[in-house]
Amino acid sequence: MDLTQGTLQEKTGRAKKMMLWFGIISLIMSFGGLTSAFIVSSQREDWLADFVLPQAFVISLAVIVISSFTFLLAKRALKEDKTSQTSLFLVITLVLGVVFVVNQFIGFNQILEQGYNFTGPTSNITMSYIFLIAFVHILHVAVGLICLLVVIYNHFKQKYSSDNMLGFELAGTYWHFVDILWVYLFFFLYFMK
Repeated sequence: MDLTQGTLQEKTGRAKKMMLWFGIISLIMSFGGLTSAFIVSSQREDWLADFVLPQAFVISLAVIVISSFTFLLAKRALKEDKTSQTSLFLVITLVLGVVFVVNQFIGFNQILEQGYNFTGPTSNITMSYIFLIAFVHILHVAVGLICLLVVIYNHFKQKYSSDNMLGFELAGTYWHFVDILWVYLFFFLYFMK
């Protein structure tokens, strides 16, 4: 397919999708660097090999996976021009995203209750890495939540339809990326001790 062919709207859509994928690839590289540093640091003598991820991280894993499905249901409803169903599934996705973030902070609190600190003289390098990786991911989920709010706003303004889904699809791609990223990070942290 020749990328120079098509209407201005089609070219703009392809350009925006390409820019999003460049951003996603750079995020993959960034998290690849963080997880590589985690692996290298795990050779330190003071590394905790017997830590257990907090229960709230397990709950947040389930919540974020469900949120991907609700976004897919919203997209399907939009393709069928079912406005109220689209609205419902978008709001559910947004709520699940907020629940995810809340559970992450509950997980940080559970780590602190186990006696581990993330910084300072009583900190542990293992928990500092877990906090850093999870917190940086939370920041990216927050961007996803902002995207969801914009999509919900635009949807209520009737800017999307089965024929015009670009912004909806871009937000969906990003949301699914941060969801898949947390699945990867969770299992990485679970198995890489």
